[in-house]
Amino acid sequence: MRSMSRSDNQHAMSGARTDFEAMRTLLPYLWPANALGLRIRVVISMALLGLAKLATVAVPIVLKYAIDALDATKVETAIVVVPVGLLLAYGIIRVLALGFKELQGAVFAKVAERAIREAGVQTFRHIHDLALRFHLDRRTGGLSRAIERGTKGIEYVLRMMLFNIVPTMIEIVLVCVLLWSMFDGWFAMATALTIAGYVIWTVIITEWRIKFRRTMNDSDSEAHSKAIDSLINYETVKYFGNEEHEARRFDQAMQNYEDAAVTAKTTLSILNTGQGAIIAAGATIIMIMAGHGVAGGTMTVGDFVLVNMYLLQLYIPLSFLGSSYREVKHSLIDMEQMFTLLDEKAEVQDSPEAKPLAISGAEVEFRDVSFSYDSRRPILKNVSFKVPAGHSVAIVGASGAGKSTISRLLFRFYDASEGAVLIDGQNARDVSQASWRAAIGIVPQDTVLFNDSIYYNIAYGRPGATKDEVEEAARMAAIHDFIITLPEGYQAVVGERGLKLSGGEKQRVAIARTILKNPGIFLFDEATSSLDTHTEKEIQESLKQVSSGRTTLIIAHRLSTVVDADEIVVLEQGRIAERGNHEELLAMNGRYAAMWARQQETEHAREILEHDEIDDKYKTETAAE
Repeated sequence: MRSMSRSDNQHAMSGARTDFEAMRTLLPYLWPANALGLRIRVVISMALLGLAKLATVAVPIVLKYAIDALDATKVETAIVVVPVGLLLAYGIIRVLALGFKELQGAVFAKVAERAIREAGVQTFRHIHDLALRFHLDRRTGGLSRAIERGTKGIEYVLRMMLFNIVPTMIEIVLVCVLLWSMFDGWFAMATALTIAGYVIWTVIITEWRIKFRRTMNDSDSEAHSKAIDSLINYETVKYFGNEEHEARRFDQAMQNYEDAAVTAKTTLSILNTGQGAIIAAGATIIMIMAGHGVAGGTMTVGDFVLVNMYLLQLYIPLSFLGSSYREVKHSLIDMEQMFTLLDEKAEVQDSPEAKPLAISGAEVEFRDVSFSYDSRRPILKNVSFKVPAGHSVAIVGASGAGKSTISRLLFRFYDASEGAVLIDGQNARDVSQASWRAAIGIVPQDTVLFNDSIYYNIAYGRPGATKDEVEEAARMAAIHDFIITLPEGYQAVVGERGLKLSGGEKQRVAIARTILKNPGIFLFDEATSSLDTHTEKEIQESLKQVSSGRTTLIIAHRLSTVVDADEIVVLEQGRIAERGNHEELLAMNGRYAAMWARQQETEHAREILEHDEIDDKYKTETAAE
């Protein structure tokens, strides 16, 4: 099977898009199609943003005229009346500036939150659409972390871009235009050069520091993935006493994160020092220019205060602009990782002309199917067989013969490299995946349950089923009587991956779930291979009952579980070596007969061992009594 190295994975998830591409990907979520109400909110919020900035820029101008009106040379009545009106206007405009800003945030909130939701859900859906090959190559913990960080990154980018960076840039332009028109170009030029120097310094140093953030993200994802793997496989860790080994692996990943984080934080002082020096130099130059203007009579005290207020209004948000830019860059990296997932092409896709599968009898056919996970190692070679409607066919063979690959192709986790898989004569490639999979019910070897109630896990087969239908499915799977003995009954939580249930109980829940789905085709993939003999026979009886009269494909290693199949197909190294029913294959005295003889010896020894264990347990309990 093709696999990517971890460094390849990390690179693919951390650097596939530029900042511009990440923002361009985000824009459609801010101007959603078929959502007139949200688009109106965007327009209103932008208008409010403009009003807020106009009010902010007007505040120093009003204050300037109020101060000039207080000049001792003014007429006494003017001193009493005019400043009061201007100062009232000053206060009102300040309130309006704040009000417009807050109102913009309130109006835009729904747009922002909807964008975050839609982007997260679309990524989640897309990950589910990707083929099994993608999920085998990736770590689940890293994927969930990428979505989590990506949605938080969108939230931060929107908040800072719309409520900090963009408003500040608008204000800078307005201030430069006003300074140019009210005084001369030198004030506007000095302000513009100071801000330009500040921004250039911030961008250059932040771009240099950004690689440390990427390293932090990669180390964080690796640590998170290792922690998830270790906790999911808790029992395996305990079996081998590898708690310290797991702790060391996790600590190494956290050590990498620590090193990158320390470097990132220490280099922050270089950025902050340069920013402070640029702002101090620009402020000093502009204040000296204004002081000379007042001394020379070309500027008033009000003009001096005006320039000073504009500097304060610009430099206060600019001081946050540095940290905002850093965080926006960090958030864009997080967004890159999430949006890069959207660039992954689904290996199995519905064709544009795909139609729903039309079930008439549920006949399954593999026609000259060849398949390989890696072109250098073919798995199936020209495999052809039919499962007639209402009949059962078993696929047997040694490990690695290609049995499980047949189940993956039938469920369309992959498409055949050559040949076709058909149901009632319809090629899998010509029908929709959803309708194709809806026709098939599977009971796998490794039944994985959700960490939820038994009821939820059974109802997962058909989420809209009624309580009576769920319980009837449980009865048919012979699990209902066990469930009602539990203190919580159907609401009993099964634990992570169903670990609170025994293997047989988990299999019965899986059977009930499949019964509830009510498929036309049953697929049993090594459904009892990990169970003891007694439980296996009980489960086999349940499977026989629920699949009676339905098209059934059985993939098995134990031949004793398939003796009643209408036809048995023996796979060897990806080819069909023998086929026929149980008696016919034994009569051939070939591969199947040899496998049967070996397994009969093994089964006999296994039954003796299990009988001895039960006998020893009985004697121990009797002696204790």
